[in-house]
Amino acid sequence: MVRTATSPPGLVLSSARGRQIVAATVLGSGMAALDATVVNIALPSIGREFQVGASAVQWVSSAYTLTLAAFLLVGGSLGDRVGRRRVYAFGIVWFALASAACALAPDALALTLTRALQGMGAALLTPGSLSILEASFTPADRPGAIGAWSGLGGVATAGGPLLGGYLVSAASWRLIFLINLPVAATLLVLLRTVPETRDPGAGGHIDVAGALAAAVFLAGLTFTCIEAPSAGWSSPAVAGMAAAGAIGLAAFALREKTAAVPMLPLSLFGNRQLAATNAVTLAVYAGMGAVTFLLPVELQVVWGYSPLASGLALLPVTAIMLALSARSGQVAARIGPRLQMSLGPLIVAGGFALLVRASSNDGYVSQVLPALVVFGLGLATTVAPLTATAMGSAPAERSGIASAVNNDVARLGGLLAVAVLPGVAGITGDAYLRSAQLAVGFRMAVLIAAGLCAAGGVLAAATIRNRLPEPPPSSDLFHCGLEAPPLTTKGDGGCGGT
Repeated sequence: MVRTATSPPGLVLSSARGRQIVAATVLGSGMAALDATVVNIALPSIGREFQVGASAVQWVSSAYTLTLAAFLLVGGSLGDRVGRRRVYAFGIVWFALASAACALAPDALALTLTRALQGMGAALLTPGSLSILEASFTPADRPGAIGAWSGLGGVATAGGPLLGGYLVSAASWRLIFLINLPVAATLLVLLRTVPETRDPGAGGHIDVAGALAAAVFLAGLTFTCIEAPSAGWSSPAVAGMAAAGAIGLAAFALREKTAAVPMLPLSLFGNRQLAATNAVTLAVYAGMGAVTFLLPVELQVVWGYSPLASGLALLPVTAIMLALSARSGQVAARIGPRLQMSLGPLIVAGGFALLVRASSNDGYVSQVLPALVVFGLGLATTVAPLTATAMGSAPAERSGIASAVNNDVARLGGLLAVAVLPGVAGITGDAYLRSAQLAVGFRMAVLIAAGLCAAGGVLAAATIRNRLPEPPPSSDLFHCGLEAPPLTTKGDGGCGGT
C-alpha cells in the first residue's frame, strides 16, 4: 500500500507549487501512456522503411508492453523504498535516453530492443505519478489533485494519436520518439518543486527475482506466439523460447510462493470474485488490444488514410470514455457491478463485430464510426465497475495491490492479443501492407476479438456478485482513457497511468 512519508508536505492544489507538481505528474505519466499506443499509428511507415514482415512490427509494439508489465510493480516498490521523486526522475532520464535510441534505430531489431528499454523506463516513472500526488497533498486537496491529473491525462491520451499521426505525416515516424526529449527536459525542471517522499513502513527486499522470472515468462510466451505462425512450431528457436517461457512461469510461481515480500501475492487469486474480475479483464483487454493494434493499420493500408487521419478516426472512443466513465462508476456504486460488467463486454463485442464492415472503403461515417461509438459505449460501461470490483474484492489493506495486479492483467491481455491474433487471422509476412490480404485478416481478427469480449461478459454474468467487501470510496477511482483500466490513488507500487 502506498503510504505518505512520516511528515507529508501537505501542499494545497491552489498553490503555485501544487499546480507544478500536478503538471510534472501529468507530463510523466502522459509521456509513458502515449508511447504505449501512438506507435500503432506509425507501424505501416516503420514496416515500409525497414521492409519487414508482420512479426517484426508486432515486436515493435509488444516489446514496450512486455517490459512495462514485467517491471511495473517493482518500479512502484522501488519508489516507496528509496524515494518516489528520485525513482521518478531516474525513470524520466532512462525513458528519454531510450526514446532517443528508438529514434536512431537503424533497423527493426534495434528498434525492438530500444522499445524494450523504453518500457523499463516507463515502469520506473509510471507508478510514481500517482504516489507522488498521494504523498504530497493534504487529504482535503488530494481528490482535486488526482482529479486534475486524471482529466489532463485523458486529454493527453486523446491527443496522442493526433500528434503522432501529424508527426508521421509531416516528417517521419522517428519524431514520435524525439518529441519525448523536450518533454523529459521540462519534467526535470518541474521536479525541482516536487517534495521527496517514501514509505517508512516499506520493508524487506524488492522482488527483482520475481520480476526477472516474469520477464522471461512473458518474453518466451510472446516470442512463441509471434514467431510460430511463420517459423513453425517445430522451429528450434520457437521450441527453445517456449521452453524458456515455461521455466520462467514455474520460477515465478515458486518465487512468489516462497518470497518474504512477493511482488505478486498468489493468495490474492484464492478470492473467487477477484480471480473472476481479472479473467474478465484479460478477455476484454485482449480484444481491445487486438483492435486498437490493427485498426490504424487497416485504415492506412486498406482505406488509404494518412497516419494523421487514422489517429483522428479513433478519437470518438476516447471522447466517449472521458465523457461517460465517471458516470458509469457512479451507477455501478448504486446498483453493483454485475450488470455493467456483464452487459458492457457484450456491447464492446457488438462494436467489434460491426467493424467487419470496415474491410472496404465505403465511407467512415457509415462503416467505421458506428462501430467505434458502440465500442466506446461498451468500454465506458465496463471499465469503471471492473476496476472497482478488483479493488473491492480484496481486503482494504490490499486494495492497492489488487488494483495494480488488475492493471498488469490488462496489459498482459493486450500483449497476448498483439502477439497471437494477427497470426491466427492470417496476417503474416507482408500481408499487413497488402490491402486485399489485410482486409480478409482484419475481418477474422475483429470477429475473434468480439468473441473474446463476449466470453468476458458471459463469465462476468456467471461469476460476479454485487456485494463487495469494503468497497473503496468512489473518489479514489480515476479513469485514464482507452489504453488501460482506471487507476486508484492508493496502491502497492501504484498502478500508474498508462
